[in-house]
Amino acid sequence: MAGQFDGKVALVTGAGGGIGRATAIAFAREGARVIVADLPGDAGAETVSMIAGESGEARFVPVDVSDEASVDALIAGTVAAFGQLDVAFNNAGINLEADVWDNPLAFDRTLAVNLAGVAACIRAEVRQMTAQGTGGAIVNTSSINGIIGSPQPGYVAAKHGVIGLTRSAALTYARANIRVNAVCPGVVRTPMSAKFDDIPEIRATIEAMTPMGRFAQPEEIASAVLWLCSDGASFVTGHPLVVDGGATAQ
Repeated sequence: MAGQFDGKVALVTGAGGGIGRATAIAFAREGARVIVADLPGDAGAETVSMIAGESGEARFVPVDVSDEASVDALIAGTVAAFGQLDVAFNNAGINLEADVWDNPLAFDRTLAVNLAGVAACIRAEVRQMTAQGTGGAIVNTSSINGIIGSPQPGYVAAKHGVIGLTRSAALTYARANIRVNAVCPGVVRTPMSAKFDDIPEIRATIEAMTPMGRFAQPEEIASAVLWLCSDGASFVTGHPLVVDGGATAQ
């Protein structure tokens, strides 16, 4: 494999499936050595096997992004495996169906993973990138729910917060040549959305909300992430890039 990330080390959290897996594979196809990070289990190892099957190089490192010590261990594991960290995609997240106003535990858990987890990752990543003195690029997963609202208070609050974190980190680390951006997907064809396959009326409603009339494929979000991490986006920082088939243009 050879490409625009030759010689680079890329870290992807939530890489056991969906957008994270597609992005990890895309980085490897472009020459990066990839740290596949996810909760302990088989999913991360499966992503590594898929990359190895295409002659790419990857390692699985388990992480719980809501645990700062686990995030610190992830960065240490990245450096132990590949010696550096150049780009990071903070993608790990949850969307609890129980996330409603009268369920504070679900609200708190959603913020712990989707917002505090992103903050912990940024903190550890910029520490390593700053120590290297070579700069870097970070992309955080927000959502169109970080721009508009929906009846999911924890999820919406977290995804709005991710955009705020992104802008703040971008300003803080711009002179260190560390660019920090966010990607804001609309509805994406992932295991999380596969449940709608059995409810045609709900799927049709969701598709109708998107002017392009379909779900995004994970690879379409991955392409946006790779661009934000590439030299082609060298003057882009603090930006929430919307990839939603026109949903928020209405």
